[in-house]
Amino acid sequence: MAESHVQHKLLDMMKRRIPTVIAVVLLLAVWEAWVRIGHVPSTMIASPSEIAQATVETWPTLWPATQVTLLEGTVGFLLAVACGILIGILLYCSRVANAALFPLLSAAQTMPLISIAPLFLIWFGFEISGKIVIVAVFGLFPIAVQTIRGLEAVPQFYSDVALTCGATRAWTLWHVKLRVAARQIYGGIRVSAAYIFATAATAEYLGARKGLGIWLQAAYNSFRTPLIFSATLVIIAITCVLMCLVNLSERMLLGPASDDEDPDAGQ
Repeated sequence: MAESHVQHKLLDMMKRRIPTVIAVVLLLAVWEAWVRIGHVPSTMIASPSEIAQATVETWPTLWPATQVTLLEGTVGFLLAVACGILIGILLYCSRVANAALFPLLSAAQTMPLISIAPLFLIWFGFEISGKIVIVAVFGLFPIAVQTIRGLEAVPQFYSDVALTCGATRAWTLWHVKLRVAARQIYGGIRVSAAYIFATAATAEYLGARKGLGIWLQAAYNSFRTPLIFSATLVIIAITCVLMCLVNLSERMLLGPASDDEDPDAGQ
């Protein structure tokens, strides 16, 4: 029974993924044919085969740059998760803190990266620490907002039951409300994860010693379009890996989303 259930889930997953795979293959084929048949200059747009070749040839230098961006993005993301959840809890628990800090947090997120990057260059120089702080600042907002919304959406009867059984309000918050709100908090974490490495690379582009942002800048200055696509492809790949890790951690900590469904909802 268990084996047939696993096979059924695998078949369902394959059915969902096959259209995506077909679409990607067709897109690459059309792209390759358009560049070759149309004799499009490689300085304007590179074909998939040229991008793949450039990636392989420059990998000895591309990978070290990737490691820098990977470090900045990963550390910044972990800080964003921790700070975002703590800030969300603080703003949920305190109306005074909410009134004082939430507008400032919102204003900080509306500022374009290009306008505050010079300040971080002045404060941190070209060091990696400055990029980590930028990533954390820009990554914590969706997590904090979803934490607040998730806690506010928890039905009151969860707290009533816990308090009736003798639990303290602090215990109820950490062990009941956060558990019920965890799915929504993970939604904010996924939104943050989708932009982490792009933010890190952009911060590097505006001022750094190494990283994918510097790689992109060098490729642009030398009109080597395939290398621009190579760096972009790497950013997409490591972002996908991070998203998969976030989904995996959610499944390990909270179980499948179907476990949260009410079995009596359809009755």
